Order: sequence, then structure tokens, then C-alpha cells
Amino acid sequence: MGKRLTLILGGARSGKSTFAEALARKRGGDDVLFVATAEARDEEMRARIENHRAARPVNWRTLETPRDLGRALTGARARVVLVDCVTLWTTNVLLADETHARAEMLREVDDLLAWHAAHDSELIIVSNEVGMGLVPEYPLGRAYRDLLGAVNGKIAASADAVFLLVAGLPVEVKALAVRLEDL
Repeated sequence: MGKRLTLILGGARSGKSTFAEALARKRGGDDVLFVATAEARDEEMRARIENHRAARPVNWRTLETPRDLGRALTGARARVVLVDCVTLWTTNVLLADETHARAEMLREVDDLLAWHAAHDSELIIVSNEVGMGLVPEYPLGRAYRDLLGAVNGKIAASADAVFLLVAGLPVEVKALAVRLEDL
């Protein structure tokens, strides 16, 4: 089943991580590498990270890396690699250098996709869908929304399947997508 790329999108608390973990467990069993991108910038985030660590299957390996996922995965081997999540990864890149964030993030995505192309692992990627709500009030919020939208689009274009989670229900949207040349 290797080489497959699946993108899982949804809003906050939509069930995307739960679905991604169930899919990884089904396809990879105990041979899963969980790539965590969160940084503990405050106590609330530290507690969330600890809760996520405790909830993961004990046989799964974890790689904690806030940036440069393709490089961090050098030498990694697993039936399934689960990245959770692009939302925090993008935040890390944007906060490190707002001026060059777009070019840097798209380069990092290219590196991850190149890693996937060179390995037999199935790749499952989780990200938030942030383009369906209000326009952010502040410039940094708008820059973030725009960047994450570009990143999600780039990953979706390479993905074999794209799921949108709504109230815990996965809908496979790539299979439903209409190609412009078919119109």
C-alpha cells in the first residue's frame, strides 16, 4: 500500500486527527512514524502536546520537528508516516520569518513531497481548512490564511486522496473534484 499520499483537512475539532490516526493504524499497524510539528510555546500547548503523546499507540514512533520535515525524515523508515499537522508547521515557518515565509514554506513542502517520492512509506498529512471562515482582521492572520491555503492546495494537488472532515464525518473530496478540462 506504500507510496500513497492522503491529505486530511477540516476545521478545529472536526475529527481530522482522530480519523488520521485510525487510518494510519489500519494501514500501518504498529509500523507508524508520527511526525509532530507543535512547539510548546505556552502551558496550554504543553498540556495539549502531553495529552496527544499519551493518546498515541505506544508502539508508534514519534519524531518531533517544528520545521524542515523532509530533512528531518532523512533515514526514516515506516510503513506509514503521519504528519500532524501542517497548520502548526506553517505557523512555525511564518513566525520565524514573515517576509520570506511563503517561499520557505513552499520549499519545505517540496522537500517533504520529494522525500515521499523517494521512499516507499505511505504519507498521511493533517491540516486545517481555514479558508471557509471570516477574513482575519489582522495582516498576520490574513498572511497565515493565504499561506496555509497555498500549502494545502499544493499538497492536495499531489495527493491520491483528500478528505474533508465535517462533524467527525470524512468526505473524500478529491474523488468528487471536477477537472477544468472536463468542463
